[in-house]
Parts: sequence; C-alpha cells; structure tokens
Amino acid sequence: MIRLALAQHDFLVGDISGNLDKAMALVRQAREAQADLLLFPELALTGYPPEDLLLRPGFMRSAGQALHALAAAVQDIDVIIGHPWLQSGQRFNSVSWIRNGEIIGRYDKQNLPNYAVFDERRYFTPGTTPLVIELKGCKLGVIICEDLWGLESARQARMAGAELLLTPNASPYDGGKLAARLAALTANHAEHRLPVVYCNLVGGQDELVFDGRSMLMSRDGQLSTPGPLCDEALLLAEFHPGPGRLEALDWPAPPVDSQEEVYRVLTCGLADYVHKNGFSDVVFGLSGGIDSALLLALAVDALGAKHVHTVMMPSRHTSGLSIELAQQQAVELGVDHRCISIEPAFEAINMLLAPSFAGMAADVTEENLQARVRGNLVMALSNKFGWLPLTTGNKSEIAVGYCTIYGDMCGGYGPLLDCFKTRVYQLARFRNSLSPCIPEGVISRAPSAELRPGQTDQDSLPPYEVLDQVLHLYVERDWSIAKITAEGFGEAMVRRVARLVLLNEYKRRQGPPGARITDRACGRDRRYPITSGWREYSWKEKN
Repeated sequence: MIRLALAQHDFLVGDISGNLDKAMALVRQAREAQADLLLFPELALTGYPPEDLLLRPGFMRSAGQALHALAAAVQDIDVIIGHPWLQSGQRFNSVSWIRNGEIIGRYDKQNLPNYAVFDERRYFTPGTTPLVIELKGCKLGVIICEDLWGLESARQARMAGAELLLTPNASPYDGGKLAARLAALTANHAEHRLPVVYCNLVGGQDELVFDGRSMLMSRDGQLSTPGPLCDEALLLAEFHPGPGRLEALDWPAPPVDSQEEVYRVLTCGLADYVHKNGFSDVVFGLSGGIDSALLLALAVDALGAKHVHTVMMPSRHTSGLSIELAQQQAVELGVDHRCISIEPAFEAINMLLAPSFAGMAADVTEENLQARVRGNLVMALSNKFGWLPLTTGNKSEIAVGYCTIYGDMCGGYGPLLDCFKTRVYQLARFRNSLSPCIPEGVISRAPSAELRPGQTDQDSLPPYEVLDQVLHLYVERDWSIAKITAEGFGEAMVRRVARLVLLNEYKRRQGPPGARITDRACGRDRRYPITSGWREYSWKEKN
C-alpha cells in the first residue's frame, strides 16, 4: 500500500519565497501523516499562471533556486512539485520528483493549452518523454493537467510501465468544468485502464478561481467524491497496487447545489483578490438595487462586516424606497454605511456646462454625469481610507454597455461581472435561503438605474429573461444572428443586441477584472478588436 498526500492548496503567483515556505510546511505535515508521497499542483512554486513573469531572467533564476532549496530539505518522503524550468534557452512547464535531498526525475508538460484563458505556448516548449519512477515496488507515472485531456501522454507513461498516474493540475473553475474533468478522466481510463490521482490548485488569481475538487479514479473506473470546493486541504489517500484501488481518507464533500457552488466561487475570488493585493477593506455604492444588494452579502461573507463600507449616493431621481432599502440591508448586516447626496456636485457640473449645452435638451449625457459623480465619490473614499473600490455591474449590463465608463464602472474588482442579471436574482434568493440578508423589496422591485424620472432597465433593454438567453448564445456560444433568430427570437431585437455587444468592446476593455464562472467571460476569454469594420448586426445572412 502507498499512502499519498495531495496538497490542494493556494500558491500565490510570483511569491516564490512564500510558496517555498508553504511547500516546506506541507512536506512536514505530509510526513507527519505518514505519507509516502506528496503531490503538489501544477507550477506550485511560482503560482499559476505566472504569465510574462516567466520572461524575466531573475524570476526564472529564483524559481530554480527555490526548487533546489526544497529538494535539499526533503527527507523520508517523496515529493512531486510543479515549477517552470529553463534549459538551453527554452522554458518548460515541469514537475520534479524529489527523494531524500535529490531530484531524481523531471517531467515536462507535453500538451500546452492555448485556448480560452490559457496561453501556454507563448511561454513554454512542449516536453516529449514520459517520467515513470518506482516507489515501494510500484511504478508511478506523472502527467500534467492538459496532458490528461488527451491520450498520448498517458499512453507513453503506460508503455513505460506506469501502474498509476499522478496528475498535478491548475484547472480554473467554470460551471461545466467538473463534468469536463470527469469526462477526461473517463476517456483516459477507457483507453489505458490506469488509476489516476488528480490534484488541483485552489484560490483566486485575478479573473480565475481555482476550485480544487481533487479526485481519485481507481483501476476499475470507480471515482471518489471530489475534494472540497475552494478550500485548502492536505488530502490523504491510499493506493492498493494489486487491485489498483484508490481510497480517499476522510475527504470533506463539496456542495452539490449549483447556486451554492457559484456563490462559494465568487466569495473565494473576491476574498483572494482583496487580500492578495494587500487590501483589507472594500467600498462600493449601495443603491437599493439587486446588484449592489447581492454584492453586499458576498462582501460580508468573504471579508467580514467590519471590512465592508457602503455609500448611498442619492440624486433628485432616487426614490425614498431605494434609500430605505439600502439602509435596511446595511443595518441588517452591520456594515459601515453613509449617505452622501450627489445633488450639489451634479448641479455644479450642470452649471459649468450650461454655456456649452445652451439650447440642447437633457439626454443620456446628464444621466452619465450622475454616475460619474458617484464614481468620483467612491474613488475618493478609496483614496482617503485605502479601501479597494468594487463595481456592482453584471454581465448583462457590461455585455451591452448599459453602464457608464468612468462612472459605475470605476473600481478595482467586479465580483458580478460574469453573472447575467438572471443569475444575480438566483444567487440572491439562494443567499436568502441561508439567512435573510437581502430585503425582499430589493428582489421584487423592477430594476432601475434611477438616472431619470420613472426609469426602468426595460425601457432601454429587452426583458432580462430574454436578453440573457440571447447573450448566452451570441457571446458565450458564438452563434450567428440567423441561428439565434431561428430559435424564436425577434430578428430586430437580436440585431440590436449584437450591435450593442460589438460597439461596447472599448468599455469592457477598460473595466476591472472580475471572477470568471462561465467558460466565456467578458475578460480574458474575449479578445475582440476595439477598432473593427465587422458589422454582423447589419449583414443579412443568406440561407
């Protein structure tokens, strides 16, 4: 029997010395747990993804020094750890196998992903050879993350005699990713009949959230319950070479409710972005609407009430109900809340612009001025007190540009940027099912920016139940206008939505990062040109 430890932990990108210290502490814990082998995630020494840090010679030297320092300290346990490797002018995404103070083998990742959020071919050269090492009379092979999604790397390991595959991963979350991982494990098992140990990274890194949920698959295809979601854990397992059985030892189970899953990922992403960037507190506008109400619940759950600061910024168009609902929720959750009227600043700016705007009717310009005054106030509070400003916008709004650049888009992080409006309502109801913290009046009222009398979002946009379906198909699935229309949506409406999406690329490019929860967020997933002559919304497709 081989006792395994999986370091499902969070390793901060670029913090090589901190990651080394953490790795050494985990080696001690695994040894105390009588593990024979400790498996770390992909690129654990540098964090994932290090991106252009890999181009800096000093960074690569530090990673190499950390690897050798770790190797020198390892005794009485085998350790497999991920790191970048520089050899003959080429960089590799590698793992090293350490035993009793020495590196006894190195494996270089063969399948380098270059799609969606991945850009590994920019940095790494693919490896070509397997790594299989014997431990306690059993031959163990190593492949890295994307290698598992193909068949060739596992085939090489099997041909080299591997009886078990060890797979360090840095696989970020999206709503369908767990099912996709299971499919990859199943496909590999069907081809090679090898048991697999799947150790995944945990933690938020800019837009990405690594969800953990490490897994075991025995030789007979039996799959363990995934490990904890978004939580660090040193997971213990036993491998019985004869039957090829992998047994998880007291792994805590992850949540099964899809809304709880997303909520946990968003909370993890927010907490890690705040803390890893050196902040303790956040500030944002609390409007009495659904987006900021959900954000307040998320922020309190992620950071604690004493680290959350909200500001209601009423104008002449703000209803008394909005002020009341914002105050009610702030009191309920015990956060620092203030109310600052934007009327004096709004009037002053209107007066300054009056000579230039003489004879012209009020329009969206005056609406955007209100949002930009609010953005200034939030940024001022951020500057004065050192609080990270958050934006409250959702994916529906940011996709079609129903937001004000340099106004409500001002902020350092947008926790809801990959949540359609309909998802925002679902998450709000889920959060209230745990404990009521979002006033029912917020959930039941019609959404409105309150920038002109009687305004509602549906004055400018299709109903969110319709808009979100169209955006899912157009933005997330890349469907054509004709194909979407064939699903029963009005052609004129679909063309209008497509036009708004394409015209507002410049806004999205200047917005803050936000946690990615789908396989096509509006951030690093989407790389459309700002300057473009492509006008699909005015092109009549021929059937």
